[in-house]
Amino acid sequence: MKGLIGKKVGMTQVYSDQGVLIPVTAIEAGPCVVTDVKTVERDGYAAIQLGFGTRKSKNVSGARRGHLAKAGVTGDTLPAVLREIRTTESAEAGAKLDVTIFSNGEFLDVVGTSKGRGFQGVVKRYNFAGGRGSHGGAWERRPGSIGCREWPGRVNKGKRMPGHFGCARCTVQNLEIVKVMPEENLLLVKGAVPGANGGILVLRSALKKSATK
Repeated sequence: MKGLIGKKVGMTQVYSDQGVLIPVTAIEAGPCVVTDVKTVERDGYAAIQLGFGTRKSKNVSGARRGHLAKAGVTGDTLPAVLREIRTTESAEAGAKLDVTIFSNGEFLDVVGTSKGRGFQGVVKRYNFAGGRGSHGGAWERRPGSIGCREWPGRVNKGKRMPGHFGCARCTVQNLEIVKVMPEENLLLVKGAVPGANGGILVLRSALKKSATK
């Protein structure tokens, strides 16, 4: 499995060779530095830890500076974001990865944080239909009864009710890479990805699909 850390730039549209209009998301992917390599023998699982972005060294904790120094990552600026990607492919600490590890036609699973919507009711949060608007009505956007009469005499755990909506980790699977732009560290991915512009994303090879080209 291959992977990178990226940042959502925004959405646009491009035309295919057949003249079909394709909505795409532009993602600034990498370059990422390998800051640690996990092995089955030492850690119990195989993965690589990647660093992305920049942050002044004085604004990075001493523990993280020491961790990065073990991989040979030092200087006035250090990676701002660290993420792990499970993979059995070999890699060396200190190596740099960029968008050239991917190619047109490959499929990705994109992990991000969805937009926060604050406190919302059940109609927006869970797509409830709400109540009727006539014959008394007065509960068009309410959840209805949540009780269980005498037994068990409480609200069941997990009952879908109003509450905090969004701002959660989510994954969109099987997004096709329309175009790789190495000179700008950009990937154009078909469709939408989670989160707002500027949000951090983890890009990894799709688990359930293979390249078509």
